[in-house]
Amino acid sequence: MYRTLLFLGFLITLSCNTSQKEDGKNHDFTTTFEKSKGTETPTYTEVINYYQNLTRVFPEIKMQEIGITDSGHPLHIITLNPDQEFDFEKIRVEKQIILINNGIHPGESDGIDATMLLFRDIVQRKIKVPENTILTTIPIYNIGGALNRNSGTRTNQNGPKEYGFRGNARNYDLNRDFIKNDSKNARTFAKIFHLVQPDVFIDNHVSNGADYQYTLTHLFTQHNKLGGKLGNYLNTKMRPQLETSLASKKWDITPYVNVWGTTPDKGWTQFMDSPRYSTGYTTLWNTLGMMVETHMLKPYKQRVEGTYELMKSMIEITEKDGQTIRALRDKTFAEQSKRKTYPVNWKVDTTQVSKFNFKGYEGAFIDSEITGAKRLKYSQNSPYTKEVKYQDYYTPTTEISIPKAYIIPQGWWNVIDLLKQNQIQLTTLKKDSVLSVETYHLKDYKTRKKPYEGHYLHYETSLNKSNEKIRFKKGDIIVNTSQKGFRYIMETLEPEAPDSFFNWNFFDTILQQKEGFSPYVWEDKAFDILKNNKKIRLQFEKKKKDSAFANNWYAQLNWIHQQTNHYEKAHLRYPVSRILR
Repeated sequence: MYRTLLFLGFLITLSCNTSQKEDGKNHDFTTTFEKSKGTETPTYTEVINYYQNLTRVFPEIKMQEIGITDSGHPLHIITLNPDQEFDFEKIRVEKQIILINNGIHPGESDGIDATMLLFRDIVQRKIKVPENTILTTIPIYNIGGALNRNSGTRTNQNGPKEYGFRGNARNYDLNRDFIKNDSKNARTFAKIFHLVQPDVFIDNHVSNGADYQYTLTHLFTQHNKLGGKLGNYLNTKMRPQLETSLASKKWDITPYVNVWGTTPDKGWTQFMDSPRYSTGYTTLWNTLGMMVETHMLKPYKQRVEGTYELMKSMIEITEKDGQTIRALRDKTFAEQSKRKTYPVNWKVDTTQVSKFNFKGYEGAFIDSEITGAKRLKYSQNSPYTKEVKYQDYYTPTTEISIPKAYIIPQGWWNVIDLLKQNQIQLTTLKKDSVLSVETYHLKDYKTRKKPYEGHYLHYETSLNKSNEKIRFKKGDIIVNTSQKGFRYIMETLEPEAPDSFFNWNFFDTILQQKEGFSPYVWEDKAFDILKNNKKIRLQFEKKKKDSAFANNWYAQLNWIHQQTNHYEKAHLRYPVSRILR
């Protein structure tokens, strides 16, 4: 009896395994893109079902739900590892990781289709299986936008027939949200990024702008900003390898054509990806990042196939250079603590320029038949190859001395929450303490007059600095700069950085004075102060030599008020203090 049951169990197991193998052979993994001959892209539900079916058939693929989005749907990651190991801590010991993000702008769906084809072709052994590189993808990042399908909003784009919308469920452009984190999508992305900790990051897009012959353009993170040997590798090794690999496959590629309203034949400047953008954010952890920007006017089929080939080439580069990439990243992390200054603002370095042969179309400004004004018109019947100047070198304009630590009063819990979300190591004061710190006061700043992604963003921020002894409270937060998240700390807590928490309005309450004075009351007190305080009186008399000040009675009373203890200390004082080395 025992032998009979054992034999039956063997047959059942054999039957299950055979059934699974047969399912793998017989299941139709032809995508919507392929069925439509390259004219359509699948819906969100179809994409998720496709990957679920892949995971049922191929144990090399695992699908996970991580966090939630503004749409109410969870974000997924799909990981492909031939070894069937899906613990990222263990994976990182021996292999490199590429994270592929798709559908941040769902109307730009090329990467969604290309990645579906890529994962399928790898597990079906239609293309070479990477041995040392693990692939993880977010199949559609902007789920709310993907669910809002239409066929008109991508005005400049040549297919597919239907696609998603750029804004997410709350109408945010998610590729501006990686620092401010207004969306649940961005908060979940941070979970994914710190779980995966990729060595290489690819974000798939479709361009707007000029017309030219290329289907593919690349936008690597700015190499000077990345800095050091890691930035040099990106610019002199990885980028040229990608261009050479694609050229060998008859897929020409050019740097992202950052040209608007004119023709690119005179050259252009590299786009600077600050941390609000995906590759700017991932750079904060020394990840090698690039955006793929296919050309909007090329047929959809051609754009998807080009994206597919580009990702294959990036896998091949990571396979070959993976250990070098990891070593450079590790060295960069190790050397961060030795730095004395950190650059937060940049300008184009006009002393250096790259030149290359660019394949464009002749363009001219002709009379518009609609408005009568001049309009740009390209002639695809007049292609050219011309040498152009590409300004892809930047130099710092503002460098900040790196403190030993920052200290944040615990009341600024929204900022503290974002630091925690990005795995920044924090400690708390154990008791009330008086500490010698450097403080900032806002000297000047400008603010956008129109809303930008839900904010009135500040810019051109300048500061006055002073050293003070301040009493901090038990529970206030200390942020040591000697940690892996060093770049994130500097970019968010230094007000002069373009994507600082200050510039994104997290500290706007300090800009409004909470207590003031009634002039008829303050007039008498101010008179006594001038009478009894020689230093203030002399400063006041000197200031009155300015005719504008002398003719403004309220400005005079307000100035005197600001010199006294009646004026609140919190006004214009940045609440995050710096503990110097």
